[in-house]
Amino acid sequence: MIIIGLTGENCSGKGTFADYLVKKGFVFISLSDVIREALVADGKEITRENLIEKGNELRKRSGPGVLAKMVLLKVKGDANCVIDSIRNPAEVDELRKRKGFFLVHVTASPEIRFERMKKRGREGDPKTLEAFLKIEAAEAKNPDATQQQVLATVRMADKKVPNDGGLQEFYEGIDAILGQISKQFKVSRPSWDDYFMSIAKAVSTRSNCMKRQVGAIIVQDKRIVSTGYNGTPRGLRNCNEGGCPRCNSFSASGTKLEECLCSHAEENAIVQAAYHGIGIKGATLYTTLSPCVMCTKMILNGGIVEVVYNAKYALDDTTGRLFREAGVALKQVEV
Repeated sequence: MIIIGLTGENCSGKGTFADYLVKKGFVFISLSDVIREALVADGKEITRENLIEKGNELRKRSGPGVLAKMVLLKVKGDANCVIDSIRNPAEVDELRKRKGFFLVHVTASPEIRFERMKKRGREGDPKTLEAFLKIEAAEAKNPDATQQQVLATVRMADKKVPNDGGLQEFYEGIDAILGQISKQFKVSRPSWDDYFMSIAKAVSTRSNCMKRQVGAIIVQDKRIVSTGYNGTPRGLRNCNEGGCPRCNSFSASGTKLEECLCSHAEENAIVQAAYHGIGIKGATLYTTLSPCVMCTKMILNGGIVEVVYNAKYALDDTTGRLFREAGVALKQVEV
């Protein structure tokens, strides 16, 4: 079980954080809900002022960690939980007694948080930034251990996530923290080689060759500048429509090459770059099948400095020697 506690300044985004975790299967529990239940029992209106006053009263009567103790009674089974509204160090101490507890500080600049408060439009909220900061200062630091002590609480945080940018950036920050906390939520990202090779394999599905589908892409600065797949040249019948006699007769590999009308994937990727006026000097070529001698010569003359291939085919001593002699890096990445 993972228990993530949320602390932070007002309107920093703790509720948004909690909502995101709920979508991932977390059970939501709030210390504020415990106080709300106490206010309802007293027949009092639920306002920000009453919540603060009641919370302080409960801490004074039963100890500064009482809200956390009450919340932990709501944690059932082995479900992952997110606990909001932690504002006192003693609450953190109580929650840390449970295995798997992590405290996260959600933060944003005062100006951004004040704008969020204004959009929220709750009655009784401060109308100016100065008034907002004055209230916040009172909640942040208090000599009374039974009062809210947000500043001391956030200093106890295991993790910190800023929420000054867009929502997607905030979610990515949350995902990063989840991945650090548990392998259960670790985001698995492919390496650049795996990523581009997977794209080359997708490109190969456009091939019209009857014998083998091959795809190739050319990458500059981690940006795809050209793609190619094997098949008959532009303006001719596709191979799978009878356009290439050799492929349609299913000749043995390495025989009757003079009859093959299909262009190779690497060849097409290089030619397409030239057709559209795109320079490929210094680029990396990803191909689903290791290059033949003809394509190797084109790769060298095109100024490509690295070749990454998925499956090995007809990579003879001549091809390997040409790459080594020209100083072109060659490696296999199987996807």
